[in-house]
Amino acid sequence: MAPTLPYRDINVKFANDSYTFTSPSSPHAPALIIDRPTGDLRLGDGSVTKRTTRVSSIAGILGIIQLRLDKYVIVITKAQPKGRLKGHMVYKVVATEILAMRERQIRDPDEDTFINLLHSFLKTAPMYFSYSMDLTNSFQRQSESDVSLPLWMRADDRFFYNKHLQSELIDFRTRGARGSMGPQPGADPFILPVIFGVLETRPTNFKGNPLTLVLISRRSRHRGGTRYFTRGLDEEGHAANYNETEQVVVVNDTGSSRMGGFAGSSDMHSGQFGKANPGPGEEMQVMSYVQTRGSVPTYWAEINTLRYTPKVQVRGVETALRAAQRHFDEQIRIYGDNYLINLVNQTGRERNIKNSYEQMVELLVSSPREDVQADLITDEKFHTIQPQGPAQQEFDRLHYVYFDYHHETKGLRMHRAYALVEKLADALAQQGYFRAVDMPGPDARLEPRAHQSSVMRTNCMDCLDRTNVVQSIFARHVLDRILEDLGWLPRGSSFRDEDPVFEDLFRNMWADNADVISCAYSGTGAMKTDVTRTGNRTKMGVLQDGRIGVTRYVKNNFLDGPRQDAFDLFLGAYRPAADLGSGLVFADRRPLLIQSVPYLLAFSIFLVFVALFSRSDAVLTIRIFMLFWLAVAVWSISFILGHGMLYVNWPNLNPRPWANEGYNEHIAKARKDSVIGTLVAKHERGLSTARYLNAEEGKKRIE
Repeated sequence: MAPTLPYRDINVKFANDSYTFTSPSSPHAPALIIDRPTGDLRLGDGSVTKRTTRVSSIAGILGIIQLRLDKYVIVITKAQPKGRLKGHMVYKVVATEILAMRERQIRDPDEDTFINLLHSFLKTAPMYFSYSMDLTNSFQRQSESDVSLPLWMRADDRFFYNKHLQSELIDFRTRGARGSMGPQPGADPFILPVIFGVLETRPTNFKGNPLTLVLISRRSRHRGGTRYFTRGLDEEGHAANYNETEQVVVVNDTGSSRMGGFAGSSDMHSGQFGKANPGPGEEMQVMSYVQTRGSVPTYWAEINTLRYTPKVQVRGVETALRAAQRHFDEQIRIYGDNYLINLVNQTGRERNIKNSYEQMVELLVSSPREDVQADLITDEKFHTIQPQGPAQQEFDRLHYVYFDYHHETKGLRMHRAYALVEKLADALAQQGYFRAVDMPGPDARLEPRAHQSSVMRTNCMDCLDRTNVVQSIFARHVLDRILEDLGWLPRGSSFRDEDPVFEDLFRNMWADNADVISCAYSGTGAMKTDVTRTGNRTKMGVLQDGRIGVTRYVKNNFLDGPRQDAFDLFLGAYRPAADLGSGLVFADRRPLLIQSVPYLLAFSIFLVFVALFSRSDAVLTIRIFMLFWLAVAVWSISFILGHGMLYVNWPNLNPRPWANEGYNEHIAKARKDSVIGTLVAKHERGLSTARYLNAEEGKKRIE
């Protein structure tokens, strides 16, 4: 039985009482109908009626979301073909549209803000999908899955990024709805999983041998968010900024050179685009290597205070033990042995994070054995923690390896990072990579020939810059081995020295991977990409990193609150319907006087410049005027930096506990300020009335 795949062509028919989704290539299949304004789902006849006002063609349904006052359908209006992977076309989401269930007669500020957050997220989110291939799973997991199931049922829950938006469709498919109880398999083709991250497919050749080089990074939908607002683990064991990166080599991919659209022909619906019958020794082969990255698996946070380096807060390691057990239980179950590559600094503010990680590993493994290796540069070049003797329990499959990346690569000596490959040579050889042959037939199963038995889990402070450099080094080592096994590379050599064009392609793919993952988390491209692109640390790269550092500072302190809110809204970490009656969600609760200080700073600086460039005979008056406003500017800067937590742009939907604590602390300090303290205290007393009025306004809007 052929699996049920998502429709490649969907028409949406707009009517005052419904949205109707049909597939022109499947005219006898039931249509998905969403009744307006209730948002109820049903399957039925999709024929055009007089009530239809217009018909549009879309690439797929991203999902359905309930906001504060209404329900919305998000559809993919434009998708860009990004090439083929094992004969299957893959697409990038380029444009979307949000369809409301009802026409709003009044404007609601919170509802408008929610919609704007979704628009900003959808505009920048790098999301990919395929109609015929499961992009959420690595090739090794795909080879073990039941290909007779619908595509969405095979998806890896961690990387099914629009799972929250699809939950209503999935519930309808599983349980039905009023008037149509029970499973509704007719809804399967409308459920389209997407991944968030990187997907690059590059048909190329190595020394005249054709192949397709692919790089896929899948970002987890759990604990998603921005750099300083999402750190460490949550109680369920999900790590912040968790990504699975898979490097794939496909040889004899006979369908990789042809492109096509959404609808296509019958062979496209099976996912087999123009595949010829391969001759002996010409089977399509897939070789993939998987790595993971994720935040240090303890309870910790970095607290923004407008300082360039935020304060680090680490909770007791024992409090996070249960969460870490859940995290590594899942990691071991999916990947096997985990090599925990830790790249944080061993001195300064990052030292506490390093210590907490090592203490956690010591609690997890039985009879931990530590080994510290020094060299002329540092007393702790490597620090390993492994179980003593044979594995006695599940967590004895954890192997902690600390590498002093900062000191070892200091002074543009980036080649010293390759010491990690030398240190882990035996583990890499034993780890291997996944290798399979694509079997002909309607289900296009992969027949495994070798499996990857473990995984490298790499982290630095943010799992961004250092992490990507080291992951690219591991990927390079394994790719050398793959090319050797194919007989295209002499044993002991590297493709770096054999094919400069292929080397350049590899470097740029990994540098692009760094930029996308970094932009999603920190708001900027990655640092140290000069190392990835050229193999060397350059002075221009250092200057570029300085610019990125300043940009990150501005974005992480003043712009990331709404970005975090957008993640929480899209991923379902915050559900607006549950907050009906709570007043204005996005209202600024700070005293007006506190809000006005940055404007006072800008105004005073403006007047200082006016005085500087003024021409007047009253020189003394101008000087006094300038000194007065210069003093006001200095006081404003001092006040803002002294009460930094009052001026960070915090998330509104899921307030951070330390933000609330810091707010109360700094408001208390502001009340004691010698200049405006009494005015702040007076305004604070009026806040209870403001909150009461907001609550009353919320009740009116609900009614």
